[in-house]
Amino acid sequence: MESTLDAVRAAGSHGGRASRYATFAWTALGANLAVILWGAFVRASGSGAGCGSHWPLCNGEVVPRSPSAATLIELAHRVSSGLALLLVAGLIVGAWRVFPRGHLVRRSAAAVGIFMVLEALIGAGLVLLELVAGNTTVARAWWMAGHLVNTFLLVAALTLTAWWATHEAPPRVREAGSLAVALGLALAGMLVLGVSGAVTALGDTLFPVATLAEGEALTFSGAAHVFVRLRLWHPVLACVVGGLIVAAALHAARTRREATVSLVARALVGVFGLNLAVGALNVWWLAPLPVQLVHLLLADLVWITLVVLAASALAARVTVADRGHAPEDGVMITAEEDLAS
Repeated sequence: MESTLDAVRAAGSHGGRASRYATFAWTALGANLAVILWGAFVRASGSGAGCGSHWPLCNGEVVPRSPSAATLIELAHRVSSGLALLLVAGLIVGAWRVFPRGHLVRRSAAAVGIFMVLEALIGAGLVLLELVAGNTTVARAWWMAGHLVNTFLLVAALTLTAWWATHEAPPRVREAGSLAVALGLALAGMLVLGVSGAVTALGDTLFPVATLAEGEALTFSGAAHVFVRLRLWHPVLACVVGGLIVAAALHAARTRREATVSLVARALVGVFGLNLAVGALNVWWLAPLPVQLVHLLLADLVWITLVVLAASALAARVTVADRGHAPEDGVMITAEEDLAS
């Protein structure tokens, strides 16, 4: 009897620690989102060279004397990135203290650490190679593309760490069949869309226009910079990726009975639709900074929701709709009914 009570107490203690760890993990994710948004503000405000071509020092100093506004903006980004790094260190240590060997949280937390180090190295490379501020070389676009992909992977690892801290069901990719393919295409599409959005935002910053007509003329001008000409493809990609996301959400809702999956699928479609509307306003209003930041935040939320959908749907039980025969209770859940309910 005593051994049973001890086991119950131990399980309760572990559950409490796991819950606290999950709260900390979601907090770390939120902090990193704030750092990402501040980084976008650094780029859009032209403050990327605020600390010169020095890293990790700022203009060769630990604490710059008589700093300019650009220096303060860039320095604040570096300080916030350092704080985010400390949170990630705590996340990794906590994963090893709370969860057993081989647990998914340990693996995702280790991935967070790897992507965080890469994030810092890419940021350092951008500064040291002077691919900031008014630099218009194609090399800057390639570095930004790598930066964006790594940032998305970092956010995905943070999301999975927080999710798996409270939902221990492992994904069963091999059993998922076409659903895994649909989710994989949606995730890959979001990465491509994010890269195109980063380059488009860079073009808006480096080559601002005064009117919508001027922007259209530059976009279709053969003499315009490649960053400007690429503006045309971002809305096209958004529509294509939107189709992939809606298809993945419908497929997940149709083939999984879990209420969580249906809820996340509806949220994903809603957030993506909202971001499409904000993206249209961003174009119409000639990319004002506040709208750019909202657009980026919503893009990050779309990515996080898509990652959660993949984690929950791939771990959920397969419904009879996957097996291709009628359900025993005579009820067949369709995607449209599930998303509309």
